[in-house]
Order: sequence, then C-alpha cells, then structure tokens
Amino acid sequence: MFIIVIMVNKFSNIIKALRTDRDVNQTALAKALGTTQRKVSYWENGATEPDLDTLIQIADYFDISVDVLIGRKEY
Repeated sequence: MFIIVIMVNKFSNIIKALRTDRDVNQTALAKALGTTQRKVSYWENGATEPDLDTLIQIADYFDISVDVLIGRKEY
C-alpha cells in the first residue's frame, strides 16, 4: 500500500508540473482529453487516478512516455 501511495503522489505532482510548466490550465487539459476539469483536479490532488487509456492520452498530449508520467523515469 505504501508503494501505491508514493506512485500516486508522484503522478499528481508530475501532471501538475507538466501542466503548469506548459501554461495549460485544468480546463484546457480536460477538454483536450475529453474529460472534466474536476477529474484533472482530482488527479492533481491525488484523490483519484486516471485509467490506462487516459494515462496514454495524457502522455501523448505532453509528448512524454507513460513511465515519465508515473515517475518511473526522470522528466
């Protein structure tokens, strides 16, 4: 369970950093992914995680690998 919490925290920090570094607001990211701003907020706060298909969409949007997105490789 401890490892899962660390991975979620890494993901939430990484997605927020990617979004803010590229001057994308939550609403714009949500629209590009076909989801809601509330879901993006939940991801960034660690309340929920996206499914695998959405992880791939996020990685494609930011032009990074899923490994980077979930903190397995350096950004």
